[in-house]
Amino acid sequence: MEIPILQDIVVILGLSVLIILVIQKIKIPSILGFLLAGIIAGPHAFNLISNGHEVELLSEIGIIFLLFVIGIELSLKGLAAIKNTIFIGGGLQVGGTILFTTLAAQLLGLPLNTSVFLGFLFSLSSTAIVLKLFQQRGEITSPHGRISIGILIFQDIVVVPMMLLTPILAGKADNILMTVGILIGKIALVLVVILLLARYVVPKVLGWVVKTKNQELFILTVVVFCFAIAWLTSSVGLSLALGAFFAGLIISESDYSHQATANVLPFREIFISFFFISVGTLLDLGFFFDNIGYILLLVLGVVLLKMMVIGITVLILKYKPRTVFITLFSLFQVGEFSLLLSGVGLDNGLLPENIYQYFLAISILSMALTPFLIMNSSKLTYAILKAPIPSAVRHRLSNIKKNTNAEEQFSEENLSDHIVIIGYGTNGENIAKAARSADIPYVVVDIDPDSFSNAKKNKEPIVFGDATNSLILKHIHIQEARVVVIAISDAAATKKIISTIRLFTQTAFIIVRTRQVKEIEENLRVGADEVIPADFETSIEIFTRVLKKYLVPYDEIVEFTSSIRSADYEMLTRLKNKPHNPALHHLNIPNKEIATLSVQYKDKNIVGKSLEDSGMAKNYGVTVLAIKRDTKYLTEITPQTKIKRGDLIYVFGNPSNINHLNNLLTV
Repeated sequence: MEIPILQDIVVILGLSVLIILVIQKIKIPSILGFLLAGIIAGPHAFNLISNGHEVELLSEIGIIFLLFVIGIELSLKGLAAIKNTIFIGGGLQVGGTILFTTLAAQLLGLPLNTSVFLGFLFSLSSTAIVLKLFQQRGEITSPHGRISIGILIFQDIVVVPMMLLTPILAGKADNILMTVGILIGKIALVLVVILLLARYVVPKVLGWVVKTKNQELFILTVVVFCFAIAWLTSSVGLSLALGAFFAGLIISESDYSHQATANVLPFREIFISFFFISVGTLLDLGFFFDNIGYILLLVLGVVLLKMMVIGITVLILKYKPRTVFITLFSLFQVGEFSLLLSGVGLDNGLLPENIYQYFLAISILSMALTPFLIMNSSKLTYAILKAPIPSAVRHRLSNIKKNTNAEEQFSEENLSDHIVIIGYGTNGENIAKAARSADIPYVVVDIDPDSFSNAKKNKEPIVFGDATNSLILKHIHIQEARVVVIAISDAAATKKIISTIRLFTQTAFIIVRTRQVKEIEENLRVGADEVIPADFETSIEIFTRVLKKYLVPYDEIVEFTSSIRSADYEMLTRLKNKPHNPALHHLNIPNKEIATLSVQYKDKNIVGKSLEDSGMAKNYGVTVLAIKRDTKYLTEITPQTKIKRGDLIYVFGNPSNINHLNNLLTV
């Protein structure tokens, strides 16, 4: 049996693969590859798609998943923090764009109702493209990212009243007040339902699902919930995408949001490609090349007009000039909801066919420009701010009262130089206790619901998620971790986690606990630095107790266990003759180590004296590398540097010498 949509999927995705393979060689974003694939496969070129409507449906699924993931990343609290940006910033941007577009269209001789409707169309930006690029660049929570999201959310909301106003502009509406009243009532009801779900229903349901330890059930529950809320909002006249965004906000309030994002992301990446392809199919190539001069001028005009309005809007919100420019370089394009709204205008006679084709060409070209400007927004902003401008203008910009409170709300906890503990069993819990007592920053990752609940009870900084997933590792800033401890029982998962970590960082020191000695070599091969086999240590402990029962002298037992351990460490050293990165060799000098000593006791031969007078190297056989005094680090160590009580000194030397010195310096 032939399935037409399957043929279309194979054609357009196969074409996309070929195009993206080529354009990636010249560093062009993949979004443009999808647009180009749509243009080539569309009805105005080679007409390779026979079921355009089904492709549009697939593209809507992509937008649903995109907005769902963005909703999870923001959370209700994050959204509340930018309410002024949403309503004031969004209102100024949309209203200003409609006003200036109407005036410009009137000057071109277009009717008033068509001019206002074009203002509607050009006021909307592309949520799909902007948020996808921000997410790839990790800028969702940056100041310009939050401002852009706030304005985009307002645009998505205002699409509904624009659709209601379209028949009025066309002179075809009747009893609009009743229609608006009913819609407002439905929206209020949906918001109440969403708040109830977020507070009472979703956390409990996800908790029950997680306890089953069934990954497939968890994914299914998250996807069903996403589509259910999208369907609920669309049934009352709101967009599917806005419903998916609300669903993401609800999930964000649960402890399982990061794993939900990791599960949904592959679906989003596949389906969002259909959106860009479907946009490309709309372009009439014949009309485009016949009117390319006018189209390019109009694109320039629309882009500059939108940039001007966005810049004024962000300035009114009192943000830094850098944030102003990066935001206007991000939101200048025409959006996907404009394409949806233009169809309504076409049906109501507000857009003649030729104006509609101009609009499509402007939309697609502005979308195509977006990846280039967003990727280079920081460079462009730097060039503009460093450009020779009048001193009065520069002085006025520098004296703008910054919106510091709002930007502070954008910051999130940035872990760095921390310990990542993967697995909150007995070992993980003990490591967390040690880190906490030593005041070392750490974060725990575990996907086992029982361990997760135990960690939550202990008020541990834990993330529910599968550490084999790169998104979870990215969220816990694995690339900035100093040490990673993997304390799980799954040997296959352990190796995958090590390999994934090494994609992010070559400097993190990875310590692995395994069950069996035979797993040591493979874990070292994929990138672990130290592997501690549980059965090896257990066997030593058992044999130690056996020897005690035979009344073997204690000194002989210690000597025996030390020789066994040293032999094992020698084996580990041999296995590690090829480090995971030849450029990064960890310090491994026999009978030497680096240690941190706390100066608590005032030894008259050391404390208060210089390193030269105390004879630190000569008398105690250690070298002082650095000193931490209060909150400052002394790294320029000279013979005249003095040791003071309360210092933390970093020393290098023989372990026995270091231990002797430690006994002199501590109470």
